[in-house]
Amino acid sequence: MINRVLIRSKVVQLVYSHCLNKGKQLEVSEKELIYSLAKGYDLYNYLLLLMPAITDYARKKIEIGKSKLQPTMEELKPNTRFVDNLFVAQLEANKQLRDFKERQKKSWEVHPEMVKSLYDVIVASDVYANYMSAETSDYAADREFWRKTYKTVICNNEELAAFLEELSLYWNDDKDIIDTFVLKTIKRFNESTQPDDKIVLPQFKDDEDRKFAISLFNRSIVNMDYYRDVIKHSVRNWDLDRIAFMDVIIMQVALAEILGFPSIPLSVTFNEYVELAKVFSTPKSGAFVNGTMEGIVNQLKKDGKLSKSF
Repeated sequence: MINRVLIRSKVVQLVYSHCLNKGKQLEVSEKELIYSLAKGYDLYNYLLLLMPAITDYARKKIEIGKSKLQPTMEELKPNTRFVDNLFVAQLEANKQLRDFKERQKKSWEVHPEMVKSLYDVIVASDVYANYMSAETSDYAADREFWRKTYKTVICNNEELAAFLEELSLYWNDDKDIIDTFVLKTIKRFNESTQPDDKIVLPQFKDDEDRKFAISLFNRSIVNMDYYRDVIKHSVRNWDLDRIAFMDVIIMQVALAEILGFPSIPLSVTFNEYVELAKVFSTPKSGAFVNGTMEGIVNQLKKDGKLSKSF
């Protein structure tokens, strides 16, 4: 589940934190990186559990309506298509998610206000109206409803993003990336998916990604003086202290990847770190990092220290 896009983002954040805390031991920061990646995986599972939680809220709402002293006809005979959603039933039965919920003791039940708020937004949406009024319904329609709802309501919900950041500092800036994994997971389900099927993505695709995270972080710190010297010589008209600190960190990590991982194309590295500069630094940082790194790469090639090309 945790791909290299998220790994690079986490490494940049943890290198930044380590460099600010100059007395911090490398081993401590490395453990924090691993913990941060694990928290990213927690968020992925937590967001998958959000869909059953919203559905359960709707079920309870229906039961409350029926138990009124003078229920309306709509409350007595509600449209149950939303609560009977076949895809959500699979999420509720999924062994991986059930184990996660039990192991981590994480539940949306202790945050009813957030669940209610999302339910209200969903019910007011055109996607919900079209789904509930459709003449026929099947598994494909049920799964597609939640794919569209997640993409249009949950992905872009600022209240939810702020709420998640309050729950964990490690979830700052994670949600956009994690949302893509949730949407991919929704597509992985099909009508024949069983509770024991390994349908929920694992934390790492393979052990190579875990090794990549640790190695990239360590190289960024251990070789910091060399990387900063390279950057300094590339921006001769600038004092390094005048460059945004985050820009320096991003180029420092980018150099660790360029020089330490020969199998990763330069184009991939450039694209990833330019995007991170746009997210984490100033509005002009993307162009600055891109231009500076191009100059550095060209010089490294001239010096015979780099052989790979774009």
